[in-house]
Amino acid sequence: MSPRALGVLLLGLASSPTAFAAEDPMAAAPLNVSFAGPGGASLKGYLAEPVGQGAFPAVLMIHEWWGLNRDIAALADAMAAHGYVVLAADSFRGSVARVSADAMKLVSGTPASQVAGDLDAALAHLRSRPNVNPDKVASLGFCFGGSQSMHMGTRRPELAAVVILYGGGPITDAQKLGSLPSAGPVLGIYGEQDGSIPVSQVRAFEQAMKDRGVTSTVTIYPGVGHAFVKSSTYASGGAPQQAWEQVVGFLDRTLK
Repeated sequence: MSPRALGVLLLGLASSPTAFAAEDPMAAAPLNVSFAGPGGASLKGYLAEPVGQGAFPAVLMIHEWWGLNRDIAALADAMAAHGYVVLAADSFRGSVARVSADAMKLVSGTPASQVAGDLDAALAHLRSRPNVNPDKVASLGFCFGGSQSMHMGTRRPELAAVVILYGGGPITDAQKLGSLPSAGPVLGIYGEQDGSIPVSQVRAFEQAMKDRGVTSTVTIYPGVGHAFVKSSTYASGGAPQQAWEQVVGFLDRTLK
């Protein structure tokens, strides 16, 4: 089955918010697309596509520190149902963790330059797909992936939007924002009770973007901590659903 045909099939599964995740959200996602990476590496990802003919806007989705698991695949399907071609990139080249200690090893043991190179290759592949409008592609990441989405914006001015969901290490020095002012508007979503990302850092990031003239929206959701948007929560009401709907609305206004 072609990646496009599989993507269309998976949209039927996406009508259930946890189509993949209900089985085992921490299991590795099915990898249904391959593309060339740095140095001739063969990279893989999970591709979800909307029904119909393009050119569609697109989203490069970047996983949490667990790796590319079924939780992210389910969120990719949910986003594709809104009319986006979604490529969930694999920053760890097939490795997926189930416990925090192993996730930390993936983050610390994978060279930052390799992660950046692989994500840049994923972006190039997504923009080259025949059913994608290359001028309407956003990066979007969760946790580890939120940080990677932020950093992609600092080096990839061709991005049309940047979405950061509780990405650690918000950039607080305006001079280190690189090409972010040219990468389209930025949406940052954080939890007020996130012990790993103090609200003061988020506000400093917001100020740094203002100082550089970055068009941005930063929302800190009260009563929630880190990693609150999951395939099991994004349609269940409260802050997770509000945040998901904010992301979709932001992308619709920016890319459509």
